[in-house]
Amino acid sequence: MSRGTAIVLAGGAQVRSSLRHLLPKPALVVAADSGLAQAAHLGLRVDLIVGDLDSADPDEVAAAQAAGARVERHPEDKDATDLELALAAVSSRGMDEAVVVGGASLTRTDHFIANVLLLAAEAGMRLRWHAGDSIVSVVRGREQLSGPKGGVVTLLSVAGPATGVTTEGLQWELEDEVLDQGSTRGVSNTMTGETATVSVASGVLLAIQPGTNA
Repeated sequence: MSRGTAIVLAGGAQVRSSLRHLLPKPALVVAADSGLAQAAHLGLRVDLIVGDLDSADPDEVAAAQAAGARVERHPEDKDATDLELALAAVSSRGMDEAVVVGGASLTRTDHFIANVLLLAAEAGMRLRWHAGDSIVSVVRGREQLSGPKGGVVTLLSVAGPATGVTTEGLQWELEDEVLDQGSTRGVSNTMTGETATVSVASGVLLAIQPGTNA
């Protein structure tokens, strides 16, 4: 039984307001520092702000607090990014699913790669990331993907080989296959309908759907 879903707003480039219809309801809304700026754009009321608040607009923080948001402030000299702290806050509140929005700006390639690895390593929750124009689903076990017929799906193994990889609803099906970390075998598959499933017996896959947020 699901314990709850959170929307985690990350910093970086402003996301499209059209993303709102893809986000779950109801959900705990958590802003990771400057991710707070995404909230008004998406029409979301923030429940919790997490981070050192070195880049969040003070007026936006004050307005969110006046509307009922709590703040978990961390020191600037810290060992984790604001997004990692936000995900930890979500996990500590018993959520079992998180949808991350933003945090995909390539102007800070280091942050982008760190966010990819962070989400791949987060084992306590189901995770989906609205990253720029793409949707990235972290696959542990079985995940259902939604998107347009003919849409691109790339499967990438992270944290070592993924074994027992099986797909349904993709043009080039996999059945109990192994995808090694660093292999490009799973790049640019396509959906044969509007849904597809990806399952893995062991390991972690990223299912990337470019253009799905466009």
